[in-house]
Amino acid sequence: MTTPKFILTLREKIGHDLLWLTGITGVVLDTEERVLLVRRTDNGRWSLPAGILEPGEQPAIAMIREIQEETAVEAEIDRLVSIDALPPGSYPNGDQVQFLDLCFRCHPLRGEARVNDDESLAVGWFPLAALPEGLASRELECITNALKPDELPLFAR
Repeated sequence: MTTPKFILTLREKIGHDLLWLTGITGVVLDTEERVLLVRRTDNGRWSLPAGILEPGEQPAIAMIREIQEETAVEAEIDRLVSIDALPPGSYPNGDQVQFLDLCFRCHPLRGEARVNDDESLAVGWFPLAALPEGLASRELECITNALKPDELPLFAR
């Protein structure tokens, strides 16, 4: 995953100390009950399209941008699915991070799913009944919550 410039600038000042960031995750569901996934270059695992909110950027607009950048699919937001403070983590270089993640349910408008940046090895639509192995439990939870009837966003307990 490419590190946004604003994070590199912050890291020059704070080093590897814990950095609190807003993450965005998209569950893009089509009319054939398939979900859009990307295979990440950094770890080779399949995942939902996701990214980091840039300073001054609105979350829904950022999610639409991330989906298009990663998959070449133009999407529209249906609703906010969940808001969760994820556990702190660290990157191989020692950077400490914790994300407040906003998960959105989306649907595609147009575009053929394909690798559209250097962050993905592959992009594809997967039937909900045949998801690839290795999806993180957080992503499976996002998919499950996105499939629930329209309701207020779910909050971690």
